[in-house]
Amino acid sequence: MMALTDQMPLTAAAALWATAGTPAYSPGLQYLSQIDQLIVNAQVDLLEVLVGFESNNMYQLKNSQGQPVFYALEDTECCTRNWCGSLRPFVIKVIDNYRCEIIRLMRPLKCDSCCFPCCLQEMEVQVPPGNPIGYVLQEWHPYLPKFTIHNERKEPLLKIRGPFCTCRCFSDVPFEVTSLDEKTVIGKISKQWSGMAQECFSDADNFGIQFPMDLDVKIKAVLIGACFLIDFMYFEL
Repeated sequence: MMALTDQMPLTAAAALWATAGTPAYSPGLQYLSQIDQLIVNAQVDLLEVLVGFESNNMYQLKNSQGQPVFYALEDTECCTRNWCGSLRPFVIKVIDNYRCEIIRLMRPLKCDSCCFPCCLQEMEVQVPPGNPIGYVLQEWHPYLPKFTIHNERKEPLLKIRGPFCTCRCFSDVPFEVTSLDEKTVIGKISKQWSGMAQECFSDADNFGIQFPMDLDVKIKAVLIGACFLIDFMYFEL
C-alpha cells in the first residue's frame, strides 16, 4: 500500500505541524517518528459474535510491513459497555511490545446527535498517562463527519473530514486529515472493508492511518486517538 505522503509532497501549510527536532519521548512513542502509516486491526471476540455480549475492544497496531508495534486495550466496566453501547465513555490504553503504556485515550460520555451541538463528542489524548498532549473535538455539521485536532492548549491544528455516507459495502471509507482551511490534505484515516462475514457478524473493524513522516509524534498520537473515536462513533455495532 503506497503511503499518501508518497503521492503528495508536504506543503508549506502542512509543514507548520512538522516536528522541528527530536523531543525526548518514551522509546515506544518515539517509534512514531519513523513511520508514516499504521494499520489498526480490531481483534474478533467469539463470545461477542455468538451471544452479542459486548466485551472490551482490543486492537493490534501494525506498521506497513505488517509487524505489530502497539496494542490498544479498552478498559470499560461491563454495565457501561452493554448499556451505553457505542456511546459509552471509555479509556483505551495503548501499550508497546514491552507492555509499557505509552498513550492513554479518554472519551467522556457525550451525545451523538446533530440535534444537540452543545454536547458533541471529544477525546483527550495523554502521553504519558495523566499528561494531556492533545484533543479530538467533533465539529457540528448537519450531515458530514467533522473533527478538529487540538494541541495540549486546545489550539486547533488540523481538521478531519469524513464522507456524507459512512456505510459502504465492498469499499473503504476515507476520512481526510486536512489543514485548518481544509484546502490541503496531509493524511487520511480509512475504515477498510474487512469482508462480508466480518462486517455483518462482528464489530471488529480494520483501519489505516496515514500521516507525514515528519509530523510531530504528539499529533500522530492524537490522530491515533481520532481513529478510535471514529470507530466507535460510526462503525461500532
